[in-house]
Amino acid sequence: MKIKLAIVDDHQLFRDGMSALLSSNEDFEVLGGLNNGVELFEFLEKGEIPHVLLLDLTMPEMNGFEALKKLKKEYPQIKTIAISMHDDGNYIVKCVRSGAYSYLLKNTDEEELVQAINTVFSGQKYFNPTISERMINIMAMEGNQPKKLSAKESEILEMISNGLTTKEIAEKLIISTRTVETHRVNMMKKLDVKNTAELIKKATKLSII
Repeated sequence: MKIKLAIVDDHQLFRDGMSALLSSNEDFEVLGGLNNGVELFEFLEKGEIPHVLLLDLTMPEMNGFEALKKLKKEYPQIKTIAISMHDDGNYIVKCVRSGAYSYLLKNTDEEELVQAINTVFSGQKYFNPTISERMINIMAMEGNQPKKLSAKESEILEMISNGLTTKEIAEKLIISTRTVETHRVNMMKKLDVKNTAELIKKATKLSII
């Protein structure tokens, strides 16, 4: 039985190259190459279900993280390999938490790509030593992470990071500006930072926002 694959990447050159490379392997069948997450779900709705999906993370319309979450909910049988140019530990951890079975860099060689596809198809996760180390480092950092933010705090933090003022946040959430400030102070305490800029920076680093 051939392993059915689909590739989602907004760079046609990369998509076509990957498709040609994988199609030359007799164990694989490439069902399609898609431009973004929106196209992917339109494709899946037609009943074309791949065993393994190669998914770029930074795409317009629906990025890889959004697609991963939707896949986990709607098509849990599809094993996804995230492919990215970022070797950032936060990206890797975020992908794994969103349901990715593997994380490969775009400069990976054919041998590793084939190994990852076969490993993932068999139901196992695949991370090479470099990626594993990045992931472990971030998780170790999170081990020292202060208390988790509440849902309300996370919501306010998201608004702060989008540039909304205390007054605008208060109006939007129908609470007093004083309450917004209290939440901000509590968040700074929890994340052990001294000001709003540091708060946003650390929250981004820990993938909270």
